[in-house]
Amino acid sequence: MSDHSTQWILLGLVASTLIGAAGYARGALSRSGLAGAIVAGTITFGFGGWEWGTLLIAFFVSSSLLSRFRRREKANLAEKFAKGHKRDWGQVLANGGLGAVLAIAAAVFGLPAAGWLWAAYVGAMATVNADTWATELGVLSRARPRLITNGQRVEVGTSGGVSKLGTAAAMGGAFFIAALAALLQWAEGKTGHSSLQLALAGVVGGVLGAFFDSLLGATVQGIYYCDQCNKETERSIHGCNSATRPVRGWRWLTNDWVNALSSGFGAAATVGLVFLVG
Repeated sequence: MSDHSTQWILLGLVASTLIGAAGYARGALSRSGLAGAIVAGTITFGFGGWEWGTLLIAFFVSSSLLSRFRRREKANLAEKFAKGHKRDWGQVLANGGLGAVLAIAAAVFGLPAAGWLWAAYVGAMATVNADTWATELGVLSRARPRLITNGQRVEVGTSGGVSKLGTAAAMGGAFFIAALAALLQWAEGKTGHSSLQLALAGVVGGVLGAFFDSLLGATVQGIYYCDQCNKETERSIHGCNSATRPVRGWRWLTNDWVNALSSGFGAAATVGLVFLVG
């Protein structure tokens, strides 16, 4: 490993520790989430460079701010989700693990593979950001969402439910990451895919990844039902401390796995779109 690479890794360690500590202090991360953020951030920043690290920071900061937005109104929906607003190591790696792997691959293989891996990373981050924004803002929709598979009206917070507000938020989240990535690429003067190509592909790929997340949530994600509270949930143990019973999906396919698979789908979609418009 070169001295330059070691320097970037050390810088990544310092930056991710400081940002993670701030997130932990603000209640955005649990202790395990802090550890996961430091590992993912150090690898992404250290092997990918400042552009890769900036996208990860943009996702973490924006999603953390949105999780605090109108929190009281969203508090009654917490029991539906597998985890609370504090991200643990599973959530951190589900959202940033693929990016860390792509960063290592970009450092190992170099050009021209790094250009395609960068596009994949943009798609992955656009997806997790789109999904997070859709979740944090979509649950505030006054209109009941519709299940993505059949259009049936479902309760707010139901896995696989989509709404106009949530869709708009997903588009905004994907655009935020894709536009930032294109700006960073333009500022760095990188050759290969144009910034406009990357931005367009990132937005579409990110939104497709978010919809893929909803599709998995409506079909194969493990969903449970609490007979004590007569409510559907993603938890095997409900907030009332009662054991729940499975009603659909695969038990092993938790929300963390859904997020990870969706980020991979968004990454692949973005690379494919860049190739098509290139």
